[in-house]
Amino acid sequence: MMRGAAMLAAAVILTLSGGVQAGEQYVDGSGFALSGYDPVAYRGLAQAPFGEHQPPAVPGRAGFTAEYNGASWAFSTAANRDAFLADPAKYAPAYDGHCAFGVAKGGKAPGNPHLWRILDGKLYLNVTRAVVGFWEADIGGNLTAAERNWSGIEGLPANDGAVPELDGAQAPVTE
Repeated sequence: MMRGAAMLAAAVILTLSGGVQAGEQYVDGSGFALSGYDPVAYRGLAQAPFGEHQPPAVPGRAGFTAEYNGASWAFSTAANRDAFLADPAKYAPAYDGHCAFGVAKGGKAPGNPHLWRILDGKLYLNVTRAVVGFWEADIGGNLTAAERNWSGIEGLPANDGAVPELDGAQAPVTE
């Protein structure tokens, strides 16, 4: 049963990995990296235990933006924007914002900003709630596979598909 579910997840990842765009950073229809959510704000959120839903990402504001890795990023405050600009590698999600489990399986699937976890100081995203379960079932093995695979796929164009299951407020906030 679990093997069948894992194969289904891999099929979903490969299907979602089909769309491409110029550039490396994943950017969805919002026109922003992280779908317009604030990459610095994750550091202030309490992580949920494994197997539980994380708190939702914090929407960025259209008035606080910056450019990095060929993409526009939105922030909830000017202080968060400035912290990001001082050390973008610290705050930008792993694998150019693509799904960490997808990278572990050899593809680039969209990263959902609400399906996140910070491990060893690095922000990782996943594509769907079901995929989070597969990712968390063997984080060590998945990280090893993702790191091994990333060097071979990093230079490929970014995925241009929509983020499935993107719940919550639309970001960035324009008011």
